[in-house]
Amino acid sequence: MTGYGRASVNGDDFSVSVDLKTVNNRFLDIHLRLGSELSSLEPIIKKRISSRLARGRVDATITFERTSEVAYELNRPLIAGYVNAMREMQREFEIAGELDINVLARLPGALQPARDGLAENMIAGVDRALDEAIEELQRMREQEGEALRNEMRERLAKIEALVPVIEESASGLVEAYRVRLQKRVGEILNRGGQAMEIDPARVSQEVAYLADRSDVSEEMTRLRSHLNQFREALDSTSEVGKMLDFLLQELNREANTTLSKSTELSIKEAALGIKAEVEKLREQVQNVE
Repeated sequence: MTGYGRASVNGDDFSVSVDLKTVNNRFLDIHLRLGSELSSLEPIIKKRISSRLARGRVDATITFERTSEVAYELNRPLIAGYVNAMREMQREFEIAGELDINVLARLPGALQPARDGLAENMIAGVDRALDEAIEELQRMREQEGEALRNEMRERLAKIEALVPVIEESASGLVEAYRVRLQKRVGEILNRGGQAMEIDPARVSQEVAYLADRSDVSEEMTRLRSHLNQFREALDSTSEVGKMLDFLLQELNREANTTLSKSTELSIKEAALGIKAEVEKLREQVQNVE
């Protein structure tokens, strides 16, 4: 699900800010943007985020600054190489003059902040800012999740309303098959102009065979069961994304089987309606943890 969270922590000698943004993704995909001083904390930060989030692309930007006086250290190999090169240039081309300290100070990389490492209070500050940002992110995702849950319940109700339509249409299929078969057989037998008697037992046998092939009662029973399981999963506080994915596959399977079993227009229209709602649910479930 989409969400945004931001938090800042200020210490005596540092400040840290965390920005988190999530967008929909089937799996958890974490992207970090950290300052060089925090690079050693990258595995810890990723583990902390993955312990709280299960799905979505996560973009995390963490900015860290020291607010106390910063000590610098000289990049001696770089400066020495530069000075030696300048003196060699003077000798070779007989150039007069002295090296300017301002030029050396502006040399990229000549002066670098001393690498004192991160103190425990600084690491704790990063952890705290990250936790607070995740909390804010989760609150926003929970609000979106509630709206998503309500919308999915409405779609489940639409599917459930189509089940009686299929069952009612299927209940009259046997008699419809019987009438249709008798009429068709009678037309064939009377083509030669000579009427022939139709064997009722044979007709009943064919009708029973067709009725058995088109019976969708088991599919409707399983479909209702899947709908109930889906609703229970929506009310669960645990991670249910994968379970909802599976249940949607099963709902789609029952709709496809119903379509293949019947030629009745009303049943086909209802089964197609179920498939349409399942596809809409599938798009929404990709956002659910």
